[in-house]
Amino acid sequence: MEAEKHYGPVWFLSGEKGGRYPSCNAIFIKGPNILIDPTATRERLEQIHDEEGVSEVWLSHVHEDHIRHLSLFADCPLGVSREDAPGVTDIELLLDSYGATGNIREYWHQYMLDKFDYHPRQVSRILQAGSVIDLGGITVDVIGTPGHTPGHLSFYFREQEILFLADYDLTKFGPWYSDRGSSIADTVRTIELLRKWPARVWMTSHEMGILADNPGELWDNYLKIIDIREEKLLDLLAEPRTLQEIIRACIIYRIPRKPESFFDLGEEGHMRKHLEKLIAEKRVYREGNKFVRV
Repeated sequence: MEAEKHYGPVWFLSGEKGGRYPSCNAIFIKGPNILIDPTATRERLEQIHDEEGVSEVWLSHVHEDHIRHLSLFADCPLGVSREDAPGVTDIELLLDSYGATGNIREYWHQYMLDKFDYHPRQVSRILQAGSVIDLGGITVDVIGTPGHTPGHLSFYFREQEILFLADYDLTKFGPWYSDRGSSIADTVRTIELLRKWPARVWMTSHEMGILADNPGELWDNYLKIIDIREEKLLDLLAEPRTLQEIIRACIIYRIPRKPESFFDLGEEGHMRKHLEKLIAEKRVYREGNKFVRV
């Protein structure tokens, strides 16, 4: 994947290791000098800060990897969706949105400070889903794409026909919908919306980077991972299981990984979403502290 590519005023900035977590790819809009997700390499962001100047920072959503270098732009106005805004103003609200409790919460609190240099920020602009922003010859559609987070946004640059998918990244890992406000149903609806959006170039926050051809079956493969996770959970529930037993089965991460306090947060969050869905569909019920397949 190219480290950086310019499509006129829309610059794609690659993160470390092609945007692999905990890094991300970023977008810089030259002219108005707006940075979307301050998450490329710190060296490149420092260079842009010093040589180009950044007038405003926008966030596609509020997750730790997407605010990793936000402290470089402490004096810049900050734009984010209304739904995701609380997490950038208070670390405790962000941890609440993750559903982090107990020892896991303590681990993540310190992880945010040490790895992502978390500092609370005030929000200057609410980026409204469905709005169209005229940046003087650059027209940006702000697309509401909930599911990953309740306020996740994607951005379409009309003149360049570029669609920034952010964390609907089409990787083999699959969609992420672990947060309290995340939703499997919203994730599916968003993917169906994005796959139909007319574009010439697609950009993602992680790994896939720039796609110059229609993603085509990548969308199908991405959606199928949700079904595969559900099928594995149902197979596991051939015998009644506690939530901890389900977490230990590693359906999301496939194999046990360390540290547990890091990986258990996502494992538990995803499994809760699938259990809620299956219970609502009357395919699973709860009996005491165990989940039972119908």
